[in-house]
Amino acid sequence: MTKQWFVLHTLTGQENKVQKSIEARVKLERMEEFIGRCVIPTEKVVEKKNGKKKVVIRKFFPGYVIAELAYYKGENELDENGKRAIYTETWDFLRATPGLIGFVGGEYPTPLKQSEIDAILLDRPSAASMERPRISFNVNETVKVTDGPFMGMSGTVSMVDPDKGKMQVEVAIFGRNVQVDVEYWQVEKVAVEDMLDPLQ
Repeated sequence: MTKQWFVLHTLTGQENKVQKSIEARVKLERMEEFIGRCVIPTEKVVEKKNGKKKVVIRKFFPGYVIAELAYYKGENELDENGKRAIYTETWDFLRATPGLIGFVGGEYPTPLKQSEIDAILLDRPSAASMERPRISFNVNETVKVTDGPFMGMSGTVSMVDPDKGKMQVEVAIFGRNVQVDVEYWQVEKVAVEDMLDPLQ
């Protein structure tokens, strides 16, 4: 029995409830043949709160979980409506899951491609241990350093390394432009109105 990955739509904030319900009921109802893994893709995100670095877990796709399911029967098996035949066991199991709205794509959803699953799952171990900033920064953007030896200085972003959560900012020190290394959580974006000269 071949399992494929599908995207399931949940009620807002019910992703964990749906995942736990599916995992518990699979064993209880002996549905391992039809239901495989159920995953909520997440990443660690760094944010600064009250001057302190804080790491929070953020869901990649809020309101959705991805599940490995034996849903469609053989490639050429059709139901009475001429559509691909589905395993009613899988359909009935999912319909009884609290907090689950249904498939993304309706009753006859398209399974995810292997490349899509690889992008979501294969990066998870490294992404789980990798801290990403809540705010993304771009080269040539003006930022203000809020922590560390260069605190209070404003400068221009010259290099961004999202994988490491670090960046280089060009600041003026003693009349010279110098590149300084900072972490994402040590800077904040400068609003356009803050950059305007109040005397003009």
